Amino acid sequence: MITVTRVHELRTACDDARALGRRVGLVPTMGYFHTGHRSLMRNARVENDFVVVSLFVNPLQFGPGEDLDRYPRTFEEDRALCEAEGVDVLFAPSVDDVYPGGTPQVTVEPGPLATILEGASRPGHFAGVLTVVAKLFGLVRPDVTVFGEKDYQQLALVRRMSADLCLGVDVLGGETVREPDGLALSSRNRYLDDDQRRTALALSRTLSVAQRAAADGPAAAEAAARAELSRSPGVDLDYFVITDPALGDLPAEPPPGTAARAVIAAKVGRTRLIDNLPLVLGAPARYSRAVPG
Repeated sequence: MITVTRVHELRTACDDARALGRRVGLVPTMGYFHTGHRSLMRNARVENDFVVVSLFVNPLQFGPGEDLDRYPRTFEEDRALCEAEGVDVLFAPSVDDVYPGGTPQVTVEPGPLATILEGASRPGHFAGVLTVVAKLFGLVRPDVTVFGEKDYQQLALVRRMSADLCLGVDVLGGETVREPDGLALSSRNRYLDDDQRRTALALSRTLSVAQRAAADGPAAAEAAARAELSRSPGVDLDYFVITDPALGDLPAEPPPGTAARAVIAAKVGRTRLIDNLPLVLGAPARYSRAVPG
């Protein structure tokens, strides 16, 4: 593995790989790696001959009062993990390397999908995400990129950007990795104390309840989920919705077997957490991704 910090070094490494006929994969990250990140790297390796991991804490996607300054930086540990996973290039630039003129004048407008759910609570967040991802796509020119399904709205928007702007990148979703008790792995879990950690299990538990109740339709799934939430003190709910897999509206009367997604966001203490699970409406639940609860 090589570690590069400058844009021209990254371009050269990727151009050399393509010249050898290698298929290039990209895993964009902000570091502080856990098992979920390792899973994304392994997914990228299955699909590609040459894997690039970017490690960049992107200031454009943090709003006022968010945790940019608190975001953990563990470069040496992250570099060692990438090497252990067989990554070919770790790109770890400075802010000046990514945004050499300061805040860019031209950014990606993410459209109406960025105004709901996470976008409603974090205005401007997805414009920052898509702008840096577009830059990475331009630098790496990957065949495939892999994003985690835990940040499901982000995944949906990157897919939409690649399709709408004809970027030619195949955007894959990596399955959410969980603790044995069901809590989705996240860098923000480190902010939870022991009591809050137990309280946070209400998110995955609520999703699991909705997943099982989906056999009786979306209304039943939502009612079951909200009943579960009502028994979960300490969870400050932002949203819980059942939507179609692209985060659009479900049919008024979805036929049996309709795919859907349950997504949730809540604060536990001062920590904001998100999670989601797939549903199949009007059909018995059979999921490899069901969580304890």
